[in-house]
Amino acid sequence: MSQFINPFTRHDPDRYSIWEMLVKRDIGAFIKNDWEEVAGDFLEEGFMGIDARFLSNPDSWNLSFPNLKSYQQCWCDNAANFTRTEWEDDPQEKLFEATILRDIEISEDNALVHKKFDGSIKKKNGRTEHLNWQTLYRCRKVNGQWKIAGFTGFLPHPWGGSSTHQPAVELPETASQHATAGPYSPVLQINPGQLIVISGQAAINPAGDTMGDTIEEQTKLTLENCRKQLESAGSSLNEVFKVTVYLSDLEHWSRFNTIYKEYFTIPLPVRTAIQTGLLNDFLIEIELWAIK
Repeated sequence: MSQFINPFTRHDPDRYSIWEMLVKRDIGAFIKNDWEEVAGDFLEEGFMGIDARFLSNPDSWNLSFPNLKSYQQCWCDNAANFTRTEWEDDPQEKLFEATILRDIEISEDNALVHKKFDGSIKKKNGRTEHLNWQTLYRCRKVNGQWKIAGFTGFLPHPWGGSSTHQPAVELPETASQHATAGPYSPVLQINPGQLIVISGQAAINPAGDTMGDTIEEQTKLTLENCRKQLESAGSSLNEVFKVTVYLSDLEHWSRFNTIYKEYFTIPLPVRTAIQTGLLNDFLIEIELWAIK
C-alpha cells in the first residue's frame, strides 16, 4: 500500500534515511515492543525530550524526558500498553496510515523533522483511539548515520487547541477495583490537559479486606493504592496537584503527616483534611487529582 512506501527516493539519501528511521523502523519496533530495534537511532549524550502535553501553550509544556533513559522507559511503557490492547483494526496499518512525514529541513549535519499523526484505530471493545498529535525531531548525522538528538513531542494536531487523541472522559483499560467496590470509578482520565481524578482510596486489598491496624500502616497502604490507580492512567504521585484527606480521628494528624511527607515532592500538592466517619475499619481515605 502507498502509505508504507518511503516518499523520498534514494536520490535524496538523507531524507530517505530519516523517513526510514522515524516511520518504518519506529512503527515496526513499537508494534513489537522491541526497543533494541531503534536503540541505535538515538544519541544518548545531550538527549532531551519536551512533552507538550497536547497543549498549544508553551507555558504548559514539561521537560518530561531530561535524558534518553527516561524517554526509553516511557516508550517501552507505551509500547507494552499498545501491544496488550485488543484492536479491531490492523494497528500497524493504521499507524502507517495516520503518519505524515514530509517536511524535513536539513542544514549541514543537522535536521529538523516534522512528524504528524492524523487518524484513529478501533478497539475490539468498541472504543476508538484517536491519533492526532505532532512531534518536532532534532536529528544529527554522526559518522554517516542520522540519529535522534531530541524532540518536542505530543504537540496538538491540528495546531491551536488540545488534541482529540482520547475521549473527554475515559476509564483507563488497566484500572481495577477490589471485590467489594461500590458504584464509582476508581480512576478517570479527563481531557483536555490530561487531567486524572481518582476516587477515595483506603487501606484495602483486591479482595476487599481492610489492611493495617495503625494510622501509619493504613496511610502507607492507602497511598500505595493511590499510586497504583495513578499509574493505571499513565500518571504518578509526582504529578498530583490536589489531595483530599479524610481521617476518622484528627488525633492521628501528626502521625499521618510523617508518612505522607515521604510520598510527595516539591511543589507539594494543595491539600484539604477532614475528620469524618469512615466505612469499615478505615482510619483514613485519600482522594487525588493529578495531571498526565
